[in-house]
Amino acid sequence: MSLPTPAADRTALVTGASSGIGAALSRELSRRGHQVVLVARRAEKLEELATELRAAGGRAHVLGADLSDRSARATLLDRVGELGLTLDILVNNAGLSTLGPVAASDPDAEMNMIEVDVMAVADLCSRALPGMVQRRRGAVLNVASTAAFQPLPGQAAYAAGKAFVLSYTESLTGELKGTGVTATALCPGPVDTGFGETAGFAKEDAEAALPSFMWESPESVARTGIDGLDKGHMIAIPGLANRAASVFAHLAPNKLLVPVLASRHPGLRT
Repeated sequence: MSLPTPAADRTALVTGASSGIGAALSRELSRRGHQVVLVARRAEKLEELATELRAAGGRAHVLGADLSDRSARATLLDRVGELGLTLDILVNNAGLSTLGPVAASDPDAEMNMIEVDVMAVADLCSRALPGMVQRRRGAVLNVASTAAFQPLPGQAAYAAGKAFVLSYTESLTGELKGTGVTATALCPGPVDTGFGETAGFAKEDAEAALPSFMWESPESVARTGIDGLDKGHMIAIPGLANRAASVFAHLAPNKLLVPVLASRHPGLRT
């Protein structure tokens, strides 16, 4: 199963496209000939990326939207249609994390994270898939994380949200069999994108908690994700070390794993 063929009236929509993995995924899709619709809150950052892609011969459009806002999500596919485009590829990449113990958390920040990391994925899939199935053409890439394979004290809701994304996408692959539409969960390990700093812990702390051989670049993550989507893989994990760690985390008893993870997590240091 390969990706839908690029065409002038077809597009890939990438959420969280303003930086990091989202920007890299947008570049990779554009490099392969796909028109892209870039979605994020920061429209000015999207314009910079769109200009870059157009200068390289690609076709790119900008749609500013806050994916934590349900009404904004509800109009997103209509806005794509207003551009005269059919959505062939949906990339649910937008995501964020909080940091620290749940007992010290900000409830509003926790709910905002769940809205973006979990609700937006299910919302956009439920809106995009009917048309894809009807056309018998389409692909969905949902960005999860290697955190989806294990509990993560210090980022409890983030890991649980990514576990939802992984399970949800795996279920989609069963539902979509024979429809001409595929779904893939991209599960990167640590990536140097500024994600951790935004969550609240220093790059040095993250690098101390995770060995250097596990870190991947946004570009390698994007290639792995789009390759996996093109081949119809259920799960794509960038890097041999992260694939091995995911298997270990999945098989290791949580009774033994959780105390070790809690002792090493920067968000639980006192």
